[in-house]
Amino acid sequence: MTTVTREFHFDSHDEEARTRQLLEQEWLLTNGLGGYASGTVCGALTRRYHGLLIAAYPSPLGRMVLLNRLTEAIRFPDGTMFRFGGDQKEAGLEFHGMEYLSGFRLEDGLPVWRYDINGTVIEKQLVMVHRQNTVHLIYRLVSGEKMVRLKLQPYLQFRPHDASVDAASEDPYMFTAVQNRYQISSGPNSPQLRLVINGGRGNFTLEEKHSTDIFYDVENARGYDSLGTLWTAGYFAVDLAAGQDAALTASTETWETIAALPPATSLEMERERRRLLLSAADPRARQGLPAELVLATDQFIITPAGRHKDAVRAHAMGDEVCTVIAGYHWFTDWGRDTMISLEGLTLATGRHTEAGWILRTFAHYVKNGLIPNLFPEGHNEGLYHTADASLWFFHALNRYLDYTNDRATLHMIMPQMRQIIDHHLSGTSFGIGIDPSDGLMRQGAEGYQLTWMDAKVGDWVVTPRRGKAVELNALWYNALRLMQQWTEQDGDEQYARQLGSFADQAYRSFNQRFWYEDGGYLYDVVDGELGDDTACRPNQLFSIALPFPVLERDRWPRVLDTVRQRLLTPVGLRTLAPGHPDYKATYHGDLRARDAAYHQGTVWPWLIGPFIDAWLRLHPEDTASARAFLEGLAQQMNEQCIGSISEICDAEAPYNPRGCIAQAWSVAELLRCWLKTAQ
Repeated sequence: MTTVTREFHFDSHDEEARTRQLLEQEWLLTNGLGGYASGTVCGALTRRYHGLLIAAYPSPLGRMVLLNRLTEAIRFPDGTMFRFGGDQKEAGLEFHGMEYLSGFRLEDGLPVWRYDINGTVIEKQLVMVHRQNTVHLIYRLVSGEKMVRLKLQPYLQFRPHDASVDAASEDPYMFTAVQNRYQISSGPNSPQLRLVINGGRGNFTLEEKHSTDIFYDVENARGYDSLGTLWTAGYFAVDLAAGQDAALTASTETWETIAALPPATSLEMERERRRLLLSAADPRARQGLPAELVLATDQFIITPAGRHKDAVRAHAMGDEVCTVIAGYHWFTDWGRDTMISLEGLTLATGRHTEAGWILRTFAHYVKNGLIPNLFPEGHNEGLYHTADASLWFFHALNRYLDYTNDRATLHMIMPQMRQIIDHHLSGTSFGIGIDPSDGLMRQGAEGYQLTWMDAKVGDWVVTPRRGKAVELNALWYNALRLMQQWTEQDGDEQYARQLGSFADQAYRSFNQRFWYEDGGYLYDVVDGELGDDTACRPNQLFSIALPFPVLERDRWPRVLDTVRQRLLTPVGLRTLAPGHPDYKATYHGDLRARDAAYHQGTVWPWLIGPFIDAWLRLHPEDTASARAFLEGLAQQMNEQCIGSISEICDAEAPYNPRGCIAQAWSVAELLRCWLKTAQ
């Protein structure tokens, strides 16, 4: 199988534009545990989340930044030395060595930098070992001198990955060395960072110092503390000869584990693992853009570090604990995002076994008819404040069954699915329940954001949507029909008839209550705190897009036309139509300003999925137009995070990417729809 390559082309003529690109474009590498490495192409630290090793630990630590960056220099045989890796000056955005960066690419999703230093060409490649907190930085001399000397100086700041960049350890760093093995810790309960050089003749020189006032530009723009301090114990020097790689390994694993997989072996094994991912995927997704998306989906599927009880339970059943990171850098695993993403992440990619693990894992967490909204960083217990994740569970299970016909899993988790239905009918937490007078689902509790439009700043819930929200009722109707179908297949005709009766009532009430005749579309919420909400939002699409559409067919064209004209952009759908008093064209500023725009116009790429589903339901033969709606998102693979799709974008041109640099449902829905629209 050929290598899947994405070349990043930066502006070589306009120095200012080139510098801006190298500072704004980012890369991401993950380890299958929730840990990662990430940074800007030029090597500058602009986010608190940037680093070469962010390790995933069990609670209470969670994910920890351990190795922030390296300064890199090359010494030629004549004694001249050049810094080439984008060495960041203190107290500002000035850099040494960026002029030597001549190329950046992803090879099977793995980042590769190319530096041309006065005719001597060096390439650097990063690889993380799957399910280990280990990163290898591999250097090779491509052309020019036959041998040079590398100087690699590691800088670090042990802290939780979402802690402020000015967080300081209470204890001093401790550095120990035994032969060529080096170890750094900070205090008795500190993580242990292990460093080792592989390859040519090398040594370590002690040269302790602090690099103060490192300026994190993105943190500053987002209204957070933006000056931090890094520490180094000294530097490595290693010979780099033509035809012989040199590598720096950073890891939290035992020395025995590190020694078992040298850098070259780790790289080859990771490449092979990725080739196997492609060979298991839909045949239409084994080359080109869909192949890149398959590799991008792998970033989000993890075995969460440290959930020991869950692992014991799963292993006893022959399973693995498996879940989905909703987005990098700061999201953990979220129930809603997992269920929406499941088809694109696991089913379209041939990872049916993992899909089953995910569904059975979440079934174990059902409580009071709800699945968790999220698992907070560093915690083993989930939070349940969501009104829609449990209903998305039905949709995800249905898609899984369509791909696998795994009736054993269906039978295993049917008690939990019935629990969800019954608790909704009788009423459950946060005011979530069915209004017996019309069969519609309502939700709402003061101070809680329960739908997917869940921005909250302090006590301010930006879009509370308390009442009967349009997508919740589309999902409820779909869940009833799916459950009716499954119970009929199991021979429980009495319960199936009851479900059918509830579904019939919900269908009638939905079409009576949600149609907004003056606008030609659907109310976003009915029976809300301020009455019926006429805001034009994308949530109404689910009344058409789900397997059992709740909206009467003769109204589909008007809804779809309204959404296309007022909400559709080249990179997804706006969350609110322009012209509304609360509409925000851009997502920027401090946390309060950003959250005020989060669902008030800001574009979400994942919403292209239900739009495509609705479009093809109305125009089943027009796959060409459906594919055209995806082209703008395909171009986003070279924006913000190279090789992935961001969480959100501004609502107006040029639709700048914002939020998380890589989002599970953005990637999953683009892949799913790309395959669905294949000619």
